[in-house]
Amino acid sequence: MFGRIILGLIILGVGASLVIKTEWYLSFIGRIPFAEKYLGYEGGTRLFYKLLGLIAIFFGFLLMMGLLGGFFRFVLPDVLFGE
Repeated sequence: MFGRIILGLIILGVGASLVIKTEWYLSFIGRIPFAEKYLGYEGGTRLFYKLLGLIAIFFGFLLMMGLLGGFFRFVLPDVLFGE
């Protein structure tokens, strides 16, 4: 239980830093060609980093609260669980 909370906080922190420090990640990692192509020219990579950060924050909260399994059962019941 304690490890789940710590891991969730780490994922949450990484996601928050992706959203807040997008320019730093852009200068450190660089541009992503498919994001520039599909998410908009000269800004698609920034949007991709922010979306990735929001997804990480969402899953970090789910992991911390112990709701990750329930979320996957709700979203993918037939694929994963054969219900």
